[in-house]
Amino acid sequence: MKPTTVRSFFSQFPNDEACLQHLFDVRFGQGHVCPKCDRSARWYRFEAELAYACQHCGHHLHPMVGTIFEKSRTPLQLWFYAIFLFTNTRRGVSAKELQRQLGVTYKTAFRMGHKIREHMAAIDGDEPLGGDGEIVEVDEAYVGGKSTGRGGGGVGSGNKTIVLGMVERGDEGRSIMKVIPDTKQQTMHDAVSENVVPGSEIHADMHTGYNKLKRDGYNVKRIAKETMGYVHEGVTVNAVENFWRHLKCSIQGTHISVSQKYMQQYAKEFEYRFNRRMTPSRMISELLTRFPELDAQ
Repeated sequence: MKPTTVRSFFSQFPNDEACLQHLFDVRFGQGHVCPKCDRSARWYRFEAELAYACQHCGHHLHPMVGTIFEKSRTPLQLWFYAIFLFTNTRRGVSAKELQRQLGVTYKTAFRMGHKIREHMAAIDGDEPLGGDGEIVEVDEAYVGGKSTGRGGGGVGSGNKTIVLGMVERGDEGRSIMKVIPDTKQQTMHDAVSENVVPGSEIHADMHTGYNKLKRDGYNVKRIAKETMGYVHEGVTVNAVENFWRHLKCSIQGTHISVSQKYMQQYAKEFEYRFNRRMTPSRMISELLTRFPELDAQ
């Protein structure tokens, strides 16, 4: 699939009406059974509202309801374009950049950015990683904040946030990122066991947080990078550390710093992007056709 260009984007979505029609088509479509009269219907655009009316009983369907666009007064085309911007960068989009590109207030841009990140996370899901014969690399990192200091055995003195990363080995390997409150053994053990299938081979460093995993049916292999180097007898956490490198560079270059309150959303954005690294051109279509938030209601 060819990447979507600015020209092709505006050709497909020239105005709000085209965006609303797209939402109706991907969510309902002509012939959709009316929930009120229970008949397959032809739906007509109801001009007085952002809705479509049933040919038989006049019942209205609102394509934006239940999506991240619901109750927003921002034009729908700007929402679509903001999603387009998110899918055309490897380093994310700051609220200031959205403000400049869309011509909206900073408060609106900030809210839109986080809604899009929530949408990415919902689509990506949290299906457990690994399985028999699969290798999952696990590592923790201190991310965000305004200084590099650690402290207190948990969140650093610079308000850094602890993120636990789990990455499957291989070109198609997926990732899961979880913000955790501390690096205590039970905390880290629970986070791994909730997101990695028992029977997986886990590669980790010598942190004590991984000591109990063998008891739960994992084949745990450890590496002490200080004495063994970055790869020892096939054991490494280079894949997950590569993820940290991209995440930290993106935050420092695009957002400058990220608070603990919002770190989970930023981590899930880059998790979504990482999990589609082999097919990045498909992201814009996926984000504008799938709405898993509706299933959670």
